[in-house]
Amino acid sequence: MSDRFNVTKPQALQPFLFDRLSGWSKSTVKQRLGAGRVFVNDRLITQHDHPLVAGDRVEVRAAQQSEAVRTQRLRTQALDILYQDAAIVAINKPAGLLSVANADTKSDHALGLLRQQLGRHKAPVKLWPAHRLDRDTSGVLLFTTSAPLQKQVQMAWDKASKTYLAVVQGKPKLAQGTIDQPLRMDEKLYHAHVGPHPDAKPALTDYKVVASAHNRSLLEVTIHTGRQHQIRAHMAWLGHPIIGDERYGNAGERMGLHAMSLQLPHPESQKPLQFVAPVPADFRQLIPLAPQAWDEAISGFRRHTGKV
Repeated sequence: MSDRFNVTKPQALQPFLFDRLSGWSKSTVKQRLGAGRVFVNDRLITQHDHPLVAGDRVEVRAAQQSEAVRTQRLRTQALDILYQDAAIVAINKPAGLLSVANADTKSDHALGLLRQQLGRHKAPVKLWPAHRLDRDTSGVLLFTTSAPLQKQVQMAWDKASKTYLAVVQGKPKLAQGTIDQPLRMDEKLYHAHVGPHPDAKPALTDYKVVASAHNRSLLEVTIHTGRQHQIRAHMAWLGHPIIGDERYGNAGERMGLHAMSLQLPHPESQKPLQFVAPVPADFRQLIPLAPQAWDEAISGFRRHTGKV
C-alpha cells in the first residue's frame, strides 16, 4: 500500500509530509524518508529539504517487511545451495539471517538451517563455517564438512578473492579508488573505527562505480583484507555509507551489501573454484536501474559449473 499526494504550493518535502501524514509520528515519517520509501514524480528522494513545487506528485510507499514476517519466511524457505561436494557447501545467504549462532540463541542461523536441510531422517549433518557474513549482508557463504577442512580453507584465505556489490548514498568523486585505512573494532559498541591507532589493523578496499541513479550508486567492491565491517566502515569514512546500514549510516529497507563472488582453491584438489550468488530482487530495488544496466553490471561474473 502507498499514500499518494499532489503538491499545490512550494514547500520542503519533510514539512509537507508532516502536514499530509498528520496521523503519523514524526519519527515514522523520518524513517520512511531515510529508508528510501518516498518518491517525488517517481524519483526516489531521501533529502528532508528537497524542494517541492505545485504539480509535483509525492508517493510514500509501505515500510519493509516486519522482522517477524521476514524471520518466518527465512524459516520456511530452503536455502539456495550454489555448490556442494564431499568437502564444501556454498550457499546464497539471504539478508536478515545470521551466519552462525550468537548470544541470542533464539535466532535462526544459516549453519543450523543448512544442517537441517541437508540432514536425513531428522538427523542434521555436521558442517563448519569457513567464514561469516554480517546478518544483513546477502551472498556467498561457505561451509566445510569437517574441522580439518575448515582450518585448511581458513589458512589459505589470503588466496581467496572476495567481490561484493554495494549500493551507497550519493556518488563518489572518483569512478574507482582504493581505501587504505586501518580499522579497529570496538567490541562494546560493535563498531569499527577508521584511522591510525595502536590497536588498528591494516585494511584495504578497492571500489569501482558501476552505475548511479537517484542519488545512489552501485559499486563493485573487492576486499584484500577481511576485517569485520570493513566495507561498511570504509564506505562511511569515504562519505558514502551503504544504504540501509543503520550502524554506519541510516536505517533502510535492507542493507545494500551483497557478497557477489568468492574465488578460492578447493581445499582438497586445489583446483580453482568460483561461486557467484544471484543478486536478490530486494537488493535490485535499492537502486532503480534498467534490466540492461543490471545485466551489464554483473556481466563480469560467471556462475560456477559445479565441476572441480
